[in-house]
Amino acid sequence: MDEREFRRRKKKNKERRALLIALYVILFGTCMIGGSKIYRHYRARIVMGSERTQLVSSIVEEPRQPQEVFQMERPPLDVQLLTVNEYSRPGIALAQVNGIVIHYTANPGTSAQDNRNYFEGLKDSHVTKASSHFIIGLEGEIVQCIPCNEWAYASNGRNKDTISIECCIPDDSGKFTQKTYDSLVELVSWLCFRYGLTAEDLLRHYDITGKNCPKYYVEHADAWETFLEDVTIYMENRTNE
Repeated sequence: MDEREFRRRKKKNKERRALLIALYVILFGTCMIGGSKIYRHYRARIVMGSERTQLVSSIVEEPRQPQEVFQMERPPLDVQLLTVNEYSRPGIALAQVNGIVIHYTANPGTSAQDNRNYFEGLKDSHVTKASSHFIIGLEGEIVQCIPCNEWAYASNGRNKDTISIECCIPDDSGKFTQKTYDSLVELVSWLCFRYGLTAEDLLRHYDITGKNCPKYYVEHADAWETFLEDVTIYMENRTNE
């Protein structure tokens, strides 16, 4: 091959490489522009989808009732949950609340804290199986021992669908102090409001098993009827405020 032919081929190869580079640059640029458009398109769809999801979520979570609907205030509670154990807090789920059962402690002069500690100690003593969701003391203090969505060992065959309240007593008559009584009316009214119950859903332990509990309300049926009326009146007054 002479020098002239060599130069001609070299020039041709150089032009071919330049053309290939130009084509590569054009192709790369096109892909970048197209990819950017595709990215912006799908990003917009994702954002719009996210906004729609948030909107749907807010609609689903929006209360079905107007915000001004009355909400009964919860009475002050001293929450001291028992340790989960087979003797006082079995940890069994309470599927539905169909009633509220009233009890008395039957140990005059003891406080709500004393009775709560007794229930807690059953995990170690194994003396019996017993507990209650709430205990109301002589001064009207309310101690919560078990969540309202769990069983308490208090009402025998109705443990599965009731909330139990133990009330402390000052003497053997079994009659509650005025402070205990007032707190009981308030707590029961709040629980009734919370679970859609009425005075017709309130029970004495006696109504379930025939046990003399709560003593004063078993021996004085008229006092029990007065209690039911007071709960009804309390709820009506609070919901009409």
